[in-house]
Amino acid sequence: MSYYKHHVFFCTNLREDGTACCQKFDAQAMRDYAKQRTKELGIAGPGQCRINTAGCLDRCAEGPVIVVYPDETWYTYVDQEDIDEIIEEHLVNGRPVERLKI
Repeated sequence: MSYYKHHVFFCTNLREDGTACCQKFDAQAMRDYAKQRTKELGIAGPGQCRINTAGCLDRCAEGPVIVVYPDETWYTYVDQEDIDEIIEEHLVNGRPVERLKI
């Protein structure tokens, strides 16, 4: 059994050379929002969800990315509403958000 039901990694990499990277999409702010939101919902902590920062996940060309383990589900997102949908549907209800999967 996994220590966390869902372990979510947000790529927050910044590439100084101007090439595509997640931080250009305000990835750190989205990660901070998701961490706070899971705490507000009472789903953060051992046996539940953990939101983490990751370095480059090497899928930069697909927009900002997150990956949810142990489900091995990769997502992209545009805004806070997408993050809310991932939290509500996947992390709370256990249903991956098909429209955001990559």
